[in-house]
Amino acid sequence: MPVTARLSRRFYETFGDEIANEFVDWFNQVDLTYRSDLERINELNFARFDAKVEQRFAESELRWEKRFTESELRSEKRFNEFETKVEGRFAAFETKVEGRFAAFETKVEGRLAAFETKVEGRLAEFETKVEGRLAEFETKVDGRLADFGRELTEVRREVAQLDARLDRRMSSLETRLIRWVVALWLATAIGVLGLLRL
Repeated sequence: MPVTARLSRRFYETFGDEIANEFVDWFNQVDLTYRSDLERINELNFARFDAKVEQRFAESELRWEKRFTESELRSEKRFNEFETKVEGRFAAFETKVEGRFAAFETKVEGRLAAFETKVEGRLAEFETKVEGRLAEFETKVDGRLADFGRELTEVRREVAQLDARLDRRMSSLETRLIRWVVALWLATAIGVLGLLRL
């Protein structure tokens, strides 16, 4: 909202109401022009700042999506390889058992008991390995999430710094603009007073 300039009654008496009102209107128009220029500059600066922040968030999101995709592909590949190995071993083992079962039918019960114990031991080892690998994977994911949280905190800190810097610049610009308007008004008033003395 523009501040209406007022002049002394003596100014009105000397120059007349029409000239004095024109002078007041001119001051108000200058003030309005500078205020709209300042608003336009503020909007442009905020639009640039907003675009930069949006771009940084988008880049960070793409990096994290890429990392998670790569990690998921590696894990899936390892599990597939492991599954293929296990299937191969079980197939070989099954063939071996069938051959021995046909050849040594009388000794099957004793050998099956030994086999069960062996299988249970291997399954226990396999379970331990899988749990270990899952624990490592969870640790890696937790570490990466922590890194992402730190990066996000850093981006937020940078955004806060940019916002504070923008506030300081806008405050300085507004102060300089007000000083310039006052100096222009004083110079014009001094010029008019000089003309009055002539």
